[in-house]
Amino acid sequence: QVQLQESGGGLVQAGGSLRLSCAASGGTFSRYAMAWFRQAPGKEREFVAVISGSGGTTVYADSVKGRFTISRDNAKNTVYLQMNSLKPEDTAVYYCAAGTQWVFMTTTPDYWGQGTQVTVSS
Repeated sequence: QVQLQESGGGLVQAGGSLRLSCAASGGTFSRYAMAWFRQAPGKEREFVAVISGSGGTTVYADSVKGRFTISRDNAKNTVYLQMNSLKPEDTAVYYCAAGTQWVFMTTTPDYWGQGTQVTVSS
């Protein structure tokens, strides 16, 4: 069983930056692909980015490509989401997720964190 805890959310002005962190415990971190999802008010949860266990492969949603960067530090059991050039439409609760099957990581990963709120003001 993997436990995930997000941090780093907050309020930022449009054009600003935030870095989210997700600390994992309860498993061998490098075995898990890690992903970020988000859910805006009144909308379904959507995929944002995913990174392989080694960190060598990343995939992004088109809406964040070129602005967000996912990375991981396997020595610290932590995955990050660097968010630059933030827009009001990026406002959402951001969730960290983990899984062992790459094919499912953009839809139904195995484990979820509790989420952290990101609010971008215009």
